[in-house]
Amino acid sequence: MRKRTIFLTVFLAGTLIVSGCGNKNSNSENTDTAKTSTTQNIDIANMFSDRDMETGYDEEKSVNIKLADNGTTSDSDTVKISDNIVTITEEGTYVLTGALTDGMVIVEVKDTEKVQLVLNGVEITNETSAAIYVRSADKVFITTTENAENVLENGGEYTAIDDNNIDAVIFSKADLTLNGTGSLMVNAEAGHGIVSKDDLVLTSGTYEIQSASHGLSGKDSVRVANGTYTITSEKDGIHAENADDDSLGFVYLAEGNFEIVAKGDGISAGNWLQSDGGTYTIIAGDGSENVQKNGQKWEFGPRGEQENTAEENSVSMKGIKAAGDLTVTAGKYDLNTADDSIHSNANTTISGGEWTIASGDDGIHGNSATTISGGTIEITQSYEGIEGLSIDITGGDIQLVSSDDGLNAAGGNDSSGFEGPGGDQFAAEDGAYIHISGGKLKVNASGDGIDSNGELTISGGETYVSGPTNNGNGTLDYSGTAKITGGIFVGAGSSGMAQSFGEDSTQGVIFVAMNSQSSKSAITLLDADKKEIVSWTPDKEYTSVIISAPSVKEGGQYTLTAGETTENITMDSLIYGNAQGMGQAPGNGQNDRKQGTPPDMR
Repeated sequence: MRKRTIFLTVFLAGTLIVSGCGNKNSNSENTDTAKTSTTQNIDIANMFSDRDMETGYDEEKSVNIKLADNGTTSDSDTVKISDNIVTITEEGTYVLTGALTDGMVIVEVKDTEKVQLVLNGVEITNETSAAIYVRSADKVFITTTENAENVLENGGEYTAIDDNNIDAVIFSKADLTLNGTGSLMVNAEAGHGIVSKDDLVLTSGTYEIQSASHGLSGKDSVRVANGTYTITSEKDGIHAENADDDSLGFVYLAEGNFEIVAKGDGISAGNWLQSDGGTYTIIAGDGSENVQKNGQKWEFGPRGEQENTAEENSVSMKGIKAAGDLTVTAGKYDLNTADDSIHSNANTTISGGEWTIASGDDGIHGNSATTISGGTIEITQSYEGIEGLSIDITGGDIQLVSSDDGLNAAGGNDSSGFEGPGGDQFAAEDGAYIHISGGKLKVNASGDGIDSNGELTISGGETYVSGPTNNGNGTLDYSGTAKITGGIFVGAGSSGMAQSFGEDSTQGVIFVAMNSQSSKSAITLLDADKKEIVSWTPDKEYTSVIISAPSVKEGGQYTLTAGETTENITMDSLIYGNAQGMGQAPGNGQNDRKQGTPPDMR
């Protein structure tokens, strides 16, 4: 036998009351009160049945199977043994021990019958097919016993044994649930780790999966209630997709501990995806340093321009991806991805969680609406930090660094495949806007700080933007109108294409230009009584400043200090130094921008 590294940590499942899917519910035993998701009215009440959660079994009513090369034994005529092929033919609970060096366990029962396989120290290798194959059943449960170490392997190829395309170490044509208090190692030198052609449900246990393709794959769904998962995959770590029914192919994550290293996506759903908790460490596509575009690797030259080197690879390398709505309510996420870290082809909604994100493209992306209402989010690296047709920020504590725009609202859709930096082919259309009404947002952007190909509104929260140092971008950039009606906004950046808030604003705005101030030069605004209104230190050098706060009012007198420069300001109107003349950014054919003409502080 080959040497193996056995994952020894044992997960002890706790009591869990979670939820389920309204599109399909094969787990009708659970009758909890229905709950719905925030975006699609998804019923998550029956996602896990009582039996999915149950890890016990009745030893007296169970059938024992002792595996041995050419010597497997069982005391029941419901178990058929032919050389190293063990076939289970009737409903029941079967306890397996022992090893097969080139064998298989097959479940072949009526499609109305359920089978529980209890793995109590099992080691099965199959050189040319699956170690466990569910040919027919209503549902199969695979349970690991406490302190038991179990290993299932494929030797590197799959040879057809019937009409089914077996391509995984555990391959099931029926609903499949994995649970237990022991550990299971799955090594797929070819194909996937674990596959169900119906629902794949995991509720407890410890799993280490190495696969040449997807780690966990469910056609109708992948549902995880809890457990510990270490997945290394040449394609997606967790994958759900149903090409025949667009209401299926979803991923639901209630809790769990996940360490995923994937050449493709970390977690991918062909329909919707929802995460309500758990801890996730995901590296996708070798991480954010592996920046690619359209099959080519992109690197940044000494002046920040993109340079490419040939590399033939266009695989999607996102962290958490959904073709439908993507919703996250809680959890802890550490994502390092070559492509978008969070991506939805529809709506992305984040209402909680702790996030650390390093992305080679967008940190958070929604083709339609991107909404953030809570959570602590730190994007340490990205091409664009947060992107969507529309962006609504109503809460949360967000810090982001971007090599292009910090926030970008644009029209159109991109594909769910890997596009690379700037690869989202947006075309201007109605519906693009950015609205910040709450939370705390800190942006450090080398491109535009906040860029809306439509309207821009700030009505609450605190927003701080350390904008671009080059004159081809601005702290703010918008195609429609920009207004501020509440909250605190402080922005510092270049002056060449600077824009401020417009006349529809109902809160006072101060917009000034000045000599270049070095990075880490503090900005402070005092009122007439020398009381501090705002104080903030930008991350980079700057030549213009925009400030708005509730206490900035028409007729007020203020003292603005920016680095080594101080200016006394009287607000003769609600907006002091608003940009007036129209102009177009050099080299930018997308937007007409209002070129800034703010008063100078020199």
